[in-house]
Amino acid sequence: MGVEEAFLSLDELRVRFSDTVTIGPVSLTIARGEILALLGPSGSGKTTLLRMLAGFERPDGGTVRIEGEDVTAVPPARRRVGMVFQHYALFPHLDVGENVAFGLHGKGKAGRGRGEIVAEVLSLVDLAGFERRKVQELSGGQQQRVALARALAPAPRVLALDEPLSNLDPSLRERTRRELRQLIKRIGITAVFVTHEQEEAFDLGDRVAVLSAGRLNQVGTPEDLYERPANLFVGTFVGRANVLRGAAARALGATDGEVILVRPEQLRFGAGAGERSGLNGVVAERRYTGAAAFFQVDLEAGERVEVEAEPRAARVGDRVCIVAVRTLRLADRQGEV
Repeated sequence: MGVEEAFLSLDELRVRFSDTVTIGPVSLTIARGEILALLGPSGSGKTTLLRMLAGFERPDGGTVRIEGEDVTAVPPARRRVGMVFQHYALFPHLDVGENVAFGLHGKGKAGRGRGEIVAEVLSLVDLAGFERRKVQELSGGQQQRVALARALAPAPRVLALDEPLSNLDPSLRERTRRELRQLIKRIGITAVFVTHEQEEAFDLGDRVAVLSAGRLNQVGTPEDLYERPANLFVGTFVGRANVLRGAAARALGATDGEVILVRPEQLRFGAGAGERSGLNGVVAERRYTGAAAFFQVDLEAGERVEVEAEPRAARVGDRVCIVAVRTLRLADRQGEV
């Protein structure tokens, strides 16, 4: 993405907490109206990065620019970044309308009354008429939308969301994240959100930035990350993956210093044990999931792989030959690209 296209940019952003804990330098450019997911395990630095964007953490170096304006030293209240916190931070003693109006700091915008703005943003999040409801009466998904309405009320330039779905029951997450994406796209606001769940990042994000140990590993579409991981960390963190070293990897074309990464759906059972182009082994476990099953196979080479196949493709104890339909050869190391 060219600099002229960047609506939001982080340039060499970094912060040090101790001699051993450092985040960055991280550089990212985000287009107007784009949804970017910051994906990584706990402690990878994604929430700190989001807080530096919003102004709640001061970086030790680097810059944050929104619409070309350097806001690195601008306090949070003047950055026009709407923040949705992980636990929503709704006030139980205030009703829905009062919670939403709280973000207006006592005044309307451009001469409009607070009530008019509250009604407008509640309508945007499909909660029209909820002004007098108590927040305790709302479902988890509705409380999330109230938090979103409060963040939108001051007309922010960027929406920042920290683990926005973590408080929802698993059964509600899939539906809610799709509704959230549709809502953000309908509003047209540029959004950055933090998650540690790959499925959530893939469902919500136009692009995904993968972080580990404070470093940026790869930025790309979900398809890029899954099909063309930049390194071993991304390949194993995003999606299910078999990592083969040694004799099994060499049999599939790896050279010294390389591993073979292959997804379970990219493996199939061959014609039978002894097939020259495959890997021989014994089925150790089978997990049925409905349309498919996942088979754990112990290879003669001493490694275990997972194969996704039709449920009746094999039984526990069968001697099988596994053939790779597609593989990735990666450097045998983790880390930043």
